[in-house]
Amino acid sequence: MRRVLLAAALLAAPAAAQDRPADLTQVPAVPTDYTPERTAWGDWDLSATYQIEYFNAGRILFQRPEEYGNRAWVTDEEFARRVAAAEKADAAYSPEGQGINYPGSQGLTDWIRTSSFGKRTSLIVSPANGQLPPMTSEGQRLFENGRSGWVPGQEYDWVTDFDTWDRCITRGYPASMLPNRYNNGIRVWQAPGYVVLQMEMLALRVIPIGDTPPWPGNVEQWMGHSRAHWEGKTLVIETDHIKSGDAVSRDPNARSAPPVMVTVVGGAPLNTIPVSTRARTVERLTRTSPDTLTYELTYDDPGVYTAPWTAQIEWVRDDGYQFYEYACHEGNHAIRGYINSSRAKRRDLAAGTIQPETDDDRNRFIRPFDRDPALAPPPAPEAAGGGD
Repeated sequence: MRRVLLAAALLAAPAAAQDRPADLTQVPAVPTDYTPERTAWGDWDLSATYQIEYFNAGRILFQRPEEYGNRAWVTDEEFARRVAAAEKADAAYSPEGQGINYPGSQGLTDWIRTSSFGKRTSLIVSPANGQLPPMTSEGQRLFENGRSGWVPGQEYDWVTDFDTWDRCITRGYPASMLPNRYNNGIRVWQAPGYVVLQMEMLALRVIPIGDTPPWPGNVEQWMGHSRAHWEGKTLVIETDHIKSGDAVSRDPNARSAPPVMVTVVGGAPLNTIPVSTRARTVERLTRTSPDTLTYELTYDDPGVYTAPWTAQIEWVRDDGYQFYEYACHEGNHAIRGYINSSRAKRRDLAAGTIQPETDDDRNRFIRPFDRDPALAPPPAPEAAGGGD
């Protein structure tokens, strides 16, 4: 993962600009006036290295904060606060941090000022409120009873008490396509009849283009079965056969990865959202300038959600962004450590040698906990004994 992002390389060309409409509840169609080059075999050329880190660094959330209502766009006052926060983050940048915990950002202010996505209130554009739709009764039941490393009050006895992200197996799909808290690089490779999407972290999708046969009904995989075709200058990818299951089952083969995760900025809590056999997605990839691509994802799972939802993300080209091996599962002793410590705690509680914890730090994962800096600061708490 490259820490230094060259701001000049990330400025969108004029063709990528999408003016904020007068009606702040409306999301205009993705612009298609930019014409990319073609590959040697005639497909539109999408090949590049991209990053989607700015949504994380700028805290432009996946789900829209309720304060915005149905507005897809910030006001001038809100935008000024977002720019000020980006300037502060850029000024705080230092390469001297440890691992992913380097301070500050680079290039964030320029991106927010020049990209229309810097004025968005959320990645979700449908439903109109920018929130994930309500779940079905069965989806809600499975969600509330699921187990993962993010569920307050839960103890650990086996690997089925953890989600696939806890175990470093996969972030799942489509969660792997959404901005995470780190490692937000994307590479697009093309060959005759194929496009390959390589995510920086735990995902590689080899997708045929054209009229290819569907998979048998009982075959699934973590990233699903994707088939692509061109609609004008837009690559459309349709995916089904996504690994179905839930976070309730004790059978490891019956457990699934959540479509939206806690670590998606402004994502969904607990990592226990189930996936039914009816889950489908449609992705649309449109180059909007030499340095930008608009990625649109529609997720439909009528077994879990009462309506589909759609998100839009801008991929920013950065050919200097470096990928390093994400070897998370190999030598991962954390799961064994959690299980052993959980068993030891219950043993000592039963023996009366320790006292119950008064607080569970996983309580903060019950709901999205990120705050968009464009929002007005929350009111200060009243002083103790306040009043006249």
